[in-house]
Amino acid sequence: MHSKSVARLSRRALLGGGVAGLGLISGLVPLRAATPGTTDQPAIAFDDAGLILAADRLYRSEDGGATWSALAESGPGAIVALATHPDRPGRVHAAIASGGLVRSDDGGRSWTPQGGGLPAAPATAMTVAAAAPDTLYLAIAGDGLWQSEDAGATWTFAMDRPYLADAEREVLALVSVNNASGMGGIWLYAGTDPGLTRVPDCFCRWQDVQPGDAMEALASGKTLPSTAPLPAGEPVRALALAPRTPETLYAGLASGIWKSADAGVNWLRAAEADVLALAVNPANPDHIAAATRGGIILSRDGGATWTAAAAF
Repeated sequence: MHSKSVARLSRRALLGGGVAGLGLISGLVPLRAATPGTTDQPAIAFDDAGLILAADRLYRSEDGGATWSALAESGPGAIVALATHPDRPGRVHAAIASGGLVRSDDGGRSWTPQGGGLPAAPATAMTVAAAAPDTLYLAIAGDGLWQSEDAGATWTFAMDRPYLADAEREVLALVSVNNASGMGGIWLYAGTDPGLTRVPDCFCRWQDVQPGDAMEALASGKTLPSTAPLPAGEPVRALALAPRTPETLYAGLASGIWKSADAGVNWLRAAEADVLALAVNPANPDHIAAATRGGIILSRDGGATWTAAAAF
């Protein structure tokens, strides 16, 4: 394995120890361009105390982004999505841009093919079920959602793609939200080009994200609760939360990192950045990492302030 320490960003970039949530984050080192035949969509995930980044290749940081190690030269291929097991350090699933799924049990240093039963088509998003982390969900381009209940070994078709704005839409981001759906399960939220949607994990139908008492208010003729949704018509590229704090949800859009404290009903912008991928530390819900067009940014206070990680 080739390892390297990367110099920290300039003092100017980190002056003051943080960056105001809505301020532009200066001094970022741009993500490296993907090599020919790979994807330009990065993926990022927490694995225990480590942080894994898939960009032009795989990198891992054990010190919060201060230094990075490039993982094995012969990796699994261009990665479009990462999912880690919150209770099993080292277990990482990766969806490959060309199609297929691989699993690592040593933090991304070696990989084993998985994905029995999946169609031969690229994935667009992946997540671990909040209440059962050996259950995985995978979105397949041009197809729909697939589910595995044996840690990715075998898969079955679960649901068509969401039908929004008069067309079926690709799922760009997935997250399992450990809130009761009212139908005997919990929610699976999806980011799409037109915006945010969700489906119960019984996979009956896609639904809008609404306040918990919206249906009661509608039935009684009362005024519906006010909402502040994500910007209309802007693609939701990334979604992330810590399973033990399901009400606190983060979304990544071109306009920034957005935060909801009520499971996606009302949103406030936490940072201005062109966001491509997001991750929340399962062990520390205040620790967030984002891959942006400008580079990697980190927050340790729930999105109130942000700092730029070192180059890799």
